[in-house]
Amino acid sequence: MPAKSAAQQKAAGAALSAKRGDTPKKDLQGASRSMEESMTETELEEMASTSRKDKPEHKSDD
Repeated sequence: MPAKSAAQQKAAGAALSAKRGDTPKKDLQGASRSMEESMTETELEEMASTSRKDKPEHKSDD
């Protein structure tokens, strides 16, 4: 599942870093914390690798 916004892609990257042990889990906040707990490493890799080109910073509620 590709990221729908740049913010979602960044959060997935932070969660992936924590899941791999590169970043302490205690440093995660908000969406990245819940992503780390609920998603697999493969899902996080897919979301974090999404290109940010032409993505809004935040997804609108439309």
